[in-house]
Amino acid sequence: MVMRNAIYFLIFALALPAWAIDKLTASVDKNPVLVGEYFTLTIEANGKVSGQMPDTSALSQRFVTGPVSTSSRTQIVNGSMSSATTWQMQVMSRRAGDFTIPSFEVAGEQSQPINIKVVARDQDTSEQKDVFIKVSLEPQSLYVQQAALYTMKLYIGKDLIEAQLSEPLMTDATLTAMGQQKEDYEIVEGRRYRVITRNYLIQPQKSGTFSIDPPVFNGQVREGYRRMAMSAIGETIDVEVKPIPNDYRGDWLPSELVNLAEEWQPSDNKVVVGSPITRTFTLTALGITKEQMPDIDVPSVSGFRIYPDETDRNQMARDGRVISQLIASYAILPQKPGVYTLPEVKLPWFNTVINRVQYATLPARTIEVVADPNQPQLPSQSEVPQTSTSSEQTQTAVEPQIVYKEAEKSVIDWAISALGYILWFITMVIWFVKSRRQPKLAPTHNSGVKEADISALVKDLSLAAKKGDASAFYKSLRKYVETAQQLTVKAWLSEQDTEIREEIAKLQASLYSANESDVDTLSLYKKIISAEKLVKSGTQNRLEQLY
Repeated sequence: MVMRNAIYFLIFALALPAWAIDKLTASVDKNPVLVGEYFTLTIEANGKVSGQMPDTSALSQRFVTGPVSTSSRTQIVNGSMSSATTWQMQVMSRRAGDFTIPSFEVAGEQSQPINIKVVARDQDTSEQKDVFIKVSLEPQSLYVQQAALYTMKLYIGKDLIEAQLSEPLMTDATLTAMGQQKEDYEIVEGRRYRVITRNYLIQPQKSGTFSIDPPVFNGQVREGYRRMAMSAIGETIDVEVKPIPNDYRGDWLPSELVNLAEEWQPSDNKVVVGSPITRTFTLTALGITKEQMPDIDVPSVSGFRIYPDETDRNQMARDGRVISQLIASYAILPQKPGVYTLPEVKLPWFNTVINRVQYATLPARTIEVVADPNQPQLPSQSEVPQTSTSSEQTQTAVEPQIVYKEAEKSVIDWAISALGYILWFITMVIWFVKSRRQPKLAPTHNSGVKEADISALVKDLSLAAKKGDASAFYKSLRKYVETAQQLTVKAWLSEQDTEIREEIAKLQASLYSANESDVDTLSLYKKIISAEKLVKSGTQNRLEQLY
């Protein structure tokens, strides 16, 4: 018996390269089929297939197709060998009508085309009461690139075993799933259904009339001890997409509602030269994605330096609407005293409800900038004494000469001076002895932070300063301030003197603005060391150690 099988295998191995396809057939497992119901297409080749597959790309023009699975078999019966290769795929039509599955070709052999009938569903059948789909679109009237929320709800009235749910389709539009699907239960006409909800963001890219092909469900449910195959499909929604008006200017922003607000820190209209101001804009819009939210341009003002800070974009779905929000912050540094008026901020948008251009506007704001009382002020030109050129004044106006003569010191004065120096010396000795005995104080803001971590941060800051890398220096400074000091950069700057704030402003300008400015990072590093010595007197400065 073993010898006979070996002989059959040898004959099979020798004859295998000579085989070829002698027949190619195509068939479906059901005909007619319902709209949205999957059927199985089988293509079978009798004979040897050498890595070839039928081209099924033409099916995707009229049908929804799944992946192709391949299987092969070989039989030896009474010394006669036969081989066959089978390709199978799931096919579904979203529309009713008579369709033709084209012929396929493999190794020169062709199959016969198949005529298949797709029947529309009856919404009153009992199957539709077990499983059905509801779809909706808000808003239903759209402009090009306006975002709409497409909601699909799948109602299942029996125990679900397995399921397959396709995505909606729309030509010349982008469809994006929003968040995770939600599952809940609803009572419909006295019957309890398990409801699966999915939301999609739809943005048409061209104007015209389009249709949204609904999702299709195919699965199996349990009824008693039986497994039953079921399918369902939602309704097709027709959409009229309007073009962008020819007279519109600016970034295209179609929406039902746009709101622009701002926040100032500090909120006072009177500020000191060199004191940073944070201006935060909040732009909220309906029916717009976060990627469509335009940047807010802040007009430049003489006497101020303006630097962009952080920008955050978010979107969400609420009450059948897409809501997006842009939060943008700017740092404003006043440079010299005076009264300034910051111009209004005006943002155009198109109101899709009244079909008219509108503007989101922030009014102009007047700010008074005063001199820093802690900084010495140079006398103005009017205060400088003028030298008279008149010959009469030079002859008659003679300034009195004041002669200063040092007073002679007595023996008592010298004794008092010597006693003061002795007391000062004794005080310094006592302070030095006490400071050596006292434990080192921990920094003010870094409670709970490991010394090794802080030392590593300071080392990075030192290396970046010595290399002159402005970007790395600013990142290291932010990381050091937020970790070691447990402060924001804004709060940390408020504790520094004007010179350091101006140097940091120059550093930010070189990083965030188009105007490049040279920043001496090593000099700035030394100034930060000096500032730390003053703030942390009596403590050991980490920056000084590593410098």
